[in-house]
Amino acid sequence: MTNSTKPEPQHVAGSFRDPNGFMFRREGQLYRQVNRQYREHYERLMESGLYESLVNKGLLIPHKEVSLSLAVTGEAYKVLRPTQVPFISHPYEWSFSQLQDAALLTLRVQQRALEAGMVLKDASAYNVQFWEGRPVLIDTLSFETYREGEPWVAYRQFCQHFLAPLALMSYVDVRLSELLRVHLDGIPLDLTSRLLPARTRLNFALATHIHWHAKAQRRYAGEAIQAARPPRKMSRTAFLGLMDNLSGTVRKLKWQPQGTEWESYYEITNYSDAAFQAKRELVAAFLAQINPRPRLAWDLGANTGVFSRVAAEQGLLTISWDIDPAAVEKHYRALRAQGETRILPLLVDLTNPSPALGWAHTERASLLDRAPADVTLALALIHHLAISNNLPLPKLARFFRQTGRFLIIEFVPKRDSQVQKLLASREDIFPHYTQEDFERAFATAFTIRAGESIPETERTLYLMEAK
Repeated sequence: MTNSTKPEPQHVAGSFRDPNGFMFRREGQLYRQVNRQYREHYERLMESGLYESLVNKGLLIPHKEVSLSLAVTGEAYKVLRPTQVPFISHPYEWSFSQLQDAALLTLRVQQRALEAGMVLKDASAYNVQFWEGRPVLIDTLSFETYREGEPWVAYRQFCQHFLAPLALMSYVDVRLSELLRVHLDGIPLDLTSRLLPARTRLNFALATHIHWHAKAQRRYAGEAIQAARPPRKMSRTAFLGLMDNLSGTVRKLKWQPQGTEWESYYEITNYSDAAFQAKRELVAAFLAQINPRPRLAWDLGANTGVFSRVAAEQGLLTISWDIDPAAVEKHYRALRAQGETRILPLLVDLTNPSPALGWAHTERASLLDRAPADVTLALALIHHLAISNNLPLPKLARFFRQTGRFLIIEFVPKRDSQVQKLLASREDIFPHYTQEDFERAFATAFTIRAGESIPETERTLYLMEAK
């Protein structure tokens, strides 16, 4: 007689801080265990109609209740199988408008929750993901029963995760969103207050939610009597007023994508219209050759996503990575206006990509932890990495090998005018940056399936398969 054993569950590394439940996987399927102590709140969420309303509006990820036999521990009250978001991104990889939309989603969910007698107990940006072109709340356990008179416990977290970075991006420098990579629980309000220009103190909303808020935190920090002090009361009307005020404050923050290095790349490229169209057709043809059919593409160095659209047109979910915040912002705005659901633009510096962060270096996955894609696009990119950043071709080959099974990559020779611009202000110390050396280096990690010259250029497009 053969003993059958249930596959061991794998805990999701970033899901362990909430005693009400956690995420886990069995045989690749994602589940959420809901613990018994959350029963009252879960039943309120489901019976009040709030869950159905949020799901129908596309504000909350849907789930199905499944057999309790799948539970990991004896504390389980329910086991849920949520719709799986196909790619997990981090707030420090989002453009200004993506973070702004995620903030407004959080406030909209809170407003609807209050109408149903519930409240968000946390307002972490990590509870939001981009799914089918829009932000969506993914944490079903964020809801608790509202008790009249209680203030919003997640107010500080909302300000640190959303309002602080948005204000810094709007008033100081868009690149300050990178502070979210250092401060995983949001940018501290005292730091934000010091970095913001003095004129923001004349803005009543920013003065209230950031400057005075930071001052209050400093005043009461560490006071032993604070725990004994009864919480300040907030009526339901005041609570709704706070939501309206935060929503208006977030909406008024602006950033215009301009003045960065690559925002107008496609306007200054050295391609003729015919060459550019030929390149698009070649990329499409290479994608069509891949078997089995790919479902997920990474477009590295995507700029405003011209070639991401080529992949999306073939039905691929495409993660469109670029280093330039203005290019990513323009791309996201265009996709949002068009209602495009198959492309997700994100920020990345490939020479310093998102690392593994958080507790035990596992809470927030690195760029390569989220690989491999079915196919990686690396178009008009290799010369920037090899020449601008002194990255040897063999190292680049090993890196791209980790990003995906198939690779569509463009080799740009030294005689190309774009490479000549890179070399104009520096010594040419790249004797091994040749097409022969490129093919030799990449042949160690890939089998080269095809190589085609791009008409009216001296560039070559390759289709490769990882060994």
